[in-house]
Amino acid sequence: HGKNKVVGEMAQGRRFHVLFRVLTFGLNAFTLRYLSRELIGVVNVRLTLLYSTVVFLAREAFRRACLSGSAKRNWTKTINLLWLTVPLGVFWSLILGLVWLHLLEVPDPSVVPHYQAGVLAFGLSAIIELLGEPLWVLAQAHLFVRLKVIAESLSVVSKCILTVTLVILYPQWGLYIFSLAQLLYVSVLVMCYVIYFVMFLGSPEATKKSFPVSRVKALLPSFFSFLQTFVNWREARLTWSFFKQSFLKQILTEGERYVMTFLNVLNFGDQGVYDIVNNLGSLVARFIFLPIEESFYVFFAKVLERGKTVKDQKQDDVAMAANVLELLLKLVLLIGLTITVFGYAYSQLALDIYGGSMLSSGTGPDLLRCYSLYVLFLAVNGVTECFTFALMCKEEVDRYNFVMLALSFIFLCISYFLTHWYGSVGFILANCFNMGIRIAHSTHYIHHYFRESSHRPLAGLLPSPALLLAYTLSAGLTAGSEVWFCCDKGWMARLIHISTGALCLAATLVTMFCTETKLVHFVRSQFLSRYLKKGT
Repeated sequence: HGKNKVVGEMAQGRRFHVLFRVLTFGLNAFTLRYLSRELIGVVNVRLTLLYSTVVFLAREAFRRACLSGSAKRNWTKTINLLWLTVPLGVFWSLILGLVWLHLLEVPDPSVVPHYQAGVLAFGLSAIIELLGEPLWVLAQAHLFVRLKVIAESLSVVSKCILTVTLVILYPQWGLYIFSLAQLLYVSVLVMCYVIYFVMFLGSPEATKKSFPVSRVKALLPSFFSFLQTFVNWREARLTWSFFKQSFLKQILTEGERYVMTFLNVLNFGDQGVYDIVNNLGSLVARFIFLPIEESFYVFFAKVLERGKTVKDQKQDDVAMAANVLELLLKLVLLIGLTITVFGYAYSQLALDIYGGSMLSSGTGPDLLRCYSLYVLFLAVNGVTECFTFALMCKEEVDRYNFVMLALSFIFLCISYFLTHWYGSVGFILANCFNMGIRIAHSTHYIHHYFRESSHRPLAGLLPSPALLLAYTLSAGLTAGSEVWFCCDKGWMARLIHISTGALCLAATLVTMFCTETKLVHFVRSQFLSRYLKKGT
């Protein structure tokens, strides 16, 4: 019953998260019409990188160490250890703040005013957020899912509303707007946790759950303990081990932003446009491909046994897994192809509707067109790696992690050179190259795995000739329609362009229904029936 309750809260949390994502998406689209590219670049890349770096280096290792054990532990020692994130955050804020102010290129004050105040505010916001770290870990360890969702949602919405209000009323404030919004975001986030625990501790619900902390005072560091009992030294040593790994992980995770910030490969305006397009493009991966990957990773892990060859598995299970993998590959391939084909001709129009001429002119449309191609790589890679990770033994996973580490460094080097040649488009081309290598590795594993059976699931990567023809004709017609009708010829011409795309999409879908009957049946049985059950 407890597990079902947690799962239900997580599902509800995802729905709230999507709702607030949509709300913030609309508010951000409205805000873009009042801001310059340079200001967005400084905020979304330079200052956000400062904030995320400080927070990551100060708390990531502590989180991993303190969440890795059982919830039943000496929480006084764990809370003492977690409070060390605050002085560590102060240290990193001071060091990186000096780097951001004195070693990096400073924006033109006439274009991006109040840069120094922005650096100070984003560094301070990281420290404020770390004040809630003991509460966050306590909540996560005891599966307070709803608290996390509500706190994050309220803080994001508060930040967006304040940003929109100040941008409309005081656009000349520049970075003051985003500094105040960031400080409000972390303040609301921390206060939600503080208010919750103040009300929760000592309540009948806490007593019923045998919550290990009974007083608010116990959430503060216990300075009167002897040194040997101040922290759990096993957790402290584990934290140091995780810290050495997390430092490298942060560099690889935020690699693009570090290349932009420290190597000056793009100006602030191009950085801003790239960040917006990157966030827009990643919505598809988050809302469509990620849920598919998570669901079917569990499916493959349950149906087939990890580390066993195809001959040692139950053949009925092998047949079912191969059939599902083939149809899943076909599904994501067709979704990716649809986005790539129609994204090429409608990138400029989409950006113009979303952010106005600031996004639809310059490099924005070319960036989104390339990202449409990158979505195709993301789609295929997600499913092939989903199957591969579900079947790999520990030694194979360790080897693959080493390969991924090498690939990440190669990606950073390629990004640097490609951005010198092609500007911000070079980052997306480097991502396509990186994904292509990963797809090649996963497809090789799948081919080798099924080599000794009669199943060939990689056939799912081959659409029918009729469908390929439909995509080709759609690409040609929509590209011609963009030249003739979009995007500076008025709304009537735009409507003609949209109608052309709608007709081409309808013809493509009809062709898909006629030629990919197995896939249609698979989608109906796996997705539509599940949705209808939820609805009833």
